[in-house]
Amino acid sequence: MLGLGNFGNKKIGFAITGSFCTISIALDCIRELVSQGADVTPIISYFVDATDTKYGKAESLKEKLKQITGKKVISTIPGAEPIGPGHLFDLLIILPATGTTLAKIATGIADTPVTMAAKSHLRNGNPILLGVSSNDALGTGAKNIGQLLAAKNIFFVPLGQDNYAEKPTSMVFRKEYVLPAAMEALERRQLQPLLA
Repeated sequence: MLGLGNFGNKKIGFAITGSFCTISIALDCIRELVSQGADVTPIISYFVDATDTKYGKAESLKEKLKQITGKKVISTIPGAEPIGPGHLFDLLIILPATGTTLAKIATGIADTPVTMAAKSHLRNGNPILLGVSSNDALGTGAKNIGQLLAAKNIFFVPLGQDNYAEKPTSMVFRKEYVLPAAMEALERRQLQPLLA
């Protein structure tokens, strides 16, 4: 089990994409990482940067991220490009990671701050941890998850179906496994079991 301070001196990029119903969980995870000594830099997709939803306003989210981390939010492609050349992070966490984000990473598309962060970070052979939140993870998105499972330096937060009766292809990361999965990813290991 993780103890206090296990993430001390670790530099972690934490990227958030547009599964708005799970962003509050992402904020809880960031708080916990910071409380355990991590140096966390927030990154958001263009969609998250510009969209107000029933879950909250974009400006409020950005302010919370700045307050929690003490860092300016990376919200542009030029802002994300230096991540690799500067060796800015030990680990990049993308959570929630939408089906669209997974598809772009799987196919090498870097047209958002988050996907550029992934591309830039991977150039150094550093680990990425994905927290899937997708309504089509067991549908059209399954091939992208499969491709990423086989990719070097990409790891997953254990995940499972969140509402198999009404959304049979939907899967979401398990909150309780985020920090243990991050610790394993730093050691280049996949936390098991993957399906929880």
